[in-house]
Amino acid sequence: MDEDTRRALARDLDAAEHGATQVEQFSLRHPDMTFEDAYAIQRHWIAIKTSRGRRVRGHKIGLTSRAMQQAVGIDEPDYGVLTDDMFWADGVQIDTGRLIEPRVEAELAFVLRHDLHGPDCTLQDVLDATAYVQPALEILDARIRRVDRETGRSRTVLDTISDNAANCAIICGGRMVRPTDVDLRRVSVLVYRDAQIEETGVAAGVLNHPGIGVAWLANRLHPWGESLKAGEVILSGSFIRPIAAAAGRTFHADFGEMGSVACRFA
Repeated sequence: MDEDTRRALARDLDAAEHGATQVEQFSLRHPDMTFEDAYAIQRHWIAIKTSRGRRVRGHKIGLTSRAMQQAVGIDEPDYGVLTDDMFWADGVQIDTGRLIEPRVEAELAFVLRHDLHGPDCTLQDVLDATAYVQPALEILDARIRRVDRETGRSRTVLDTISDNAANCAIICGGRMVRPTDVDLRRVSVLVYRDAQIEETGVAAGVLNHPGIGVAWLANRLHPWGESLKAGEVILSGSFIRPIAAAAGRTFHADFGEMGSVACRFA
């Protein structure tokens, strides 16, 4: 895929987000598309956002569970970029009119006090560099169609990566804890949609330890000459399945001793 095509597809995603519409699957239009193409499209889209004054505030990691990786036919996670306008307050009321197919995930957010560099970043490096960890909800959305209307074909991981790993927003709340003050592997969550528990999970489901995903990301960014910066927020990966959201729905994620996070779709 040439660079002009990558830039054009990034512009398609940007227009889709602003118009709350969807575009057809890039992997269907471009069957020879590669992972390099997908991440290049993502980078071009983030460049469009930053050219309008948006600021990069962190990253998200997705597809961290073994079951999800097997479902989409990959053997490693994916990642996207968090910009300043994606950070919403705990308890926020979300206007569904600006979204397309919103879903909710629960995870832990790592806030860095020191930079993290690859290529040899380890879990211990992550724990040493983290100022605190806190509960978070991630709001997902799909600017690329999940299922093609004509063929019934599901989108691929290449489409998801291009679509900034399907990221829309992040909501942090609960307690801020130092990473060595709790056993992060055993952090659990109960996620309620309205008054009913829809999903439960344990953080060890994220690559056996949520910090391992952060180390993976630092190493994955190294060949691009990039690193994770002090002050950045890193969403380490969901330990529940995505839950569909719609107007009138309220979500409450109970992380036990680490507190809770909530939002409402209006």
